[in-house]
Order: sequence, then structure tokens, then C-alpha cells
Amino acid sequence: MKFDFNKLVDRKNTNSIKYDFAPERGKPDNVLPLWVADMDFPTVPEVTEALVKAGNHGIFGYTEVKEVYFDTLKKWFSSHYHWNIERSWLVKTPGVVFAIAMAIRAFTKEGDAVLIQRPVYYPFSESITSNNRLLINSPLVYENGSYHIDYDDFEKNIIDHNVKLFILCNPHNPVGRVWRKEELVKLGDICVKHNVLVVSDEIHADFIYPGHAHTVFASIKPEFFDRTVTCTAPSKTFNLAGLQASNILIGNPALKASFKEEIRKTGYSQLNAMGLIACQAAYEYGEEWLSGLKQYLLENLNYAKDYIKSKIPQIKLVEPEGTYLLWVDFNALQLSEEELEDLILQKARLWLDAGTMFGPEGSGFQRINIACQRETLVKALEQLKEAVHSL
Repeated sequence: MKFDFNKLVDRKNTNSIKYDFAPERGKPDNVLPLWVADMDFPTVPEVTEALVKAGNHGIFGYTEVKEVYFDTLKKWFSSHYHWNIERSWLVKTPGVVFAIAMAIRAFTKEGDAVLIQRPVYYPFSESITSNNRLLINSPLVYENGSYHIDYDDFEKNIIDHNVKLFILCNPHNPVGRVWRKEELVKLGDICVKHNVLVVSDEIHADFIYPGHAHTVFASIKPEFFDRTVTCTAPSKTFNLAGLQASNILIGNPALKASFKEEIRKTGYSQLNAMGLIACQAAYEYGEEWLSGLKQYLLENLNYAKDYIKSKIPQIKLVEPEGTYLLWVDFNALQLSEEELEDLILQKARLWLDAGTMFGPEGSGFQRINIACQRETLVKALEQLKEAVHSL
């Protein structure tokens, strides 16, 4: 393999949130971190080269992008998602969570209802409640080891609460579903019927496992396109979260104008110069690197799946269709949340994301980040096995 994803990289003492802030976040100092969704792999070499070149230039003034930036995005979206985007749709933001908060503020008023599908990425809830909107949940249904949507409950919640905005997570974090086109059509048709706008978080779209395909929600029907804010970023794909560059696509001019006006009110203008450079280089040169990474992640997934099935059968892996995050069911152990937390932190010496972070529907689950070297994954699973077997 051209890229050595097995090579360990020491991330300690680099101000890494993942590695250097355990005590500050109430965790033991000696835990092995497989929690927050960033990867332990160096990014695309050409990205590093582009950043070094910019650093050597030594001037970091206000920065914007030329046409080549958009052309690079357009090529990537066309080849990976079969979606032909236009430059007029693009709004650049420092992050997807920022964009979601701006959409909530732009398209709803205080007290308006915003719908999510828990268990789901916890900043959705925080963005809703911290902006004094009413959080409405249509929970995903966990059945026979997999998750599906209750469309009747989804529509009933929209009607009962006069929902104005729906935040879609596709691929879904943390349960790993890659929603099929027919599932998205059902959701979208309900939203059109009841005049609900959609914010579609598609940040994990580049991590799809064999047998599945990502469908951009806005690409399905003109009616969907006209009411959707599509949130994308290179941050998850190329491990660039700290450089804060996201690409938000809004085809409806009126929605885009309202969205940009809400950003203007915050005082925010240009993106970080290095983020723009990294984003362009990643999409321009990252194809081969990403292909190698996805193969490595698939091997990590298969290793974890086989290990859990054969050596820790007391817990169950909800097999992901996308993302590099595993959603693991510990409910058969019949532990309280406090006991489960003690098992993970104190006995297994692991720092994972507790399922309850993603809503009460995540009780008894843990989220595990497998975007790490195999050696790290093996160590983590062995520690987990010893802890479970000690019960």
C-alpha cells in the first residue's frame, strides 16, 4: 500500500482534544481514546505540502478563493455523489455545526419546533435548545440489530407540533445507517407535504461500505432541492477538522440569502486561509489516499466485527453501512449507565462516547471510533474483552 496507515503517530502533547484533555474532561489520564470523530492518520501528503508552502510564504492576510476552488468541489461531488453543483449554491462556513445553528436561526423563530431522529449527533439537540427552539424527536426504531424510520411517527410529530425544520443525518451518526433513496423519498415527501425545510448533514458521505451508496437528499427531486440546506465538509474525510472549512450548498436563492444574512449578524466573514488551502488540495489530490484509507477502515471494521462476535459475544455490534464509528450495544450486560461507564473507563481503560450523549435512546450503547492504527484497535478490543469477562 502506498500509504502506511499502520504507522503509529504520537498525538500526545499536541493540544489534541482527543489525546491531551482527559483530566479536563473528567476522565482518567491513562485511558486509550477512541471517542471524538477525528482520525489518527496523517492527512493527504499534498495537503501537508500545500500548507507548508503557504506557511513558508509567511503572510496570512484576508483570503478568498478563485474559480479553481469551486471547480475542484464540483468535480468531487460529481464523481462521488453524481450531483452536479453550481457555484451560486455555495456558502463557506467554519463548520457544519455552525451552519446548522445558522439555519435554525435563519429559518425558524424562538419557540418554533425543530425535528431530529435520535439517537443522533448531540450538537443537533444543543443547537436547537440553545437557540430557544422546541426540540421534537421522532426516534429511530431499533429492531433485530438494525435501525429504521417510523414514518407515521415522523409525520405525526410534524403535524402535532407544527414542525418548521427537520435536521437529517445521512449517513447517520452514530448508528451508521446510510439511508436508501426510497427511505429519503418517504421523508422528503412528508416534508414537502407539510412545508418543512430540511438541513441535511452529509459530512460522513465519503465513508460508505461496500454494498451501500450515498444519495444526496437534495438531488432526489426538485421539490427537495428547493427546501434543503446541504452540509458538507472535507474535515471528516481528510482529517482536517481543526482547519475549519465547510461547504454548504443551498440552491434556493431566498433560503441562501436568509442563511447568509444570519451569518453576517454574527460578524463572521472569511474562512481561515489555511482551511481553504487544505480543502482545495484534499479534493484535488486526495482520491488515491481516500481509497487506501477506506480499504484500511473496512479491514478494521471486519477485525472488530469478528473479534466482538467470537471473543465478546455478550455485546453486539450494530453493523455500520457508513462512517468510521461503531455503535455497540452493551444492554445484554444489564448494567446501569453508571456501571457501564465504570466498566469502560475504569476496567477497560477506554475513552469512548457514551450512548446517552446522543439521547436517552442511546442508553446501554457506546460509540467507538475505529479510525486508528490496527495496533490501537487490537489493544482497545483486548482491554474491552478483559473488562467484560471480569464481570
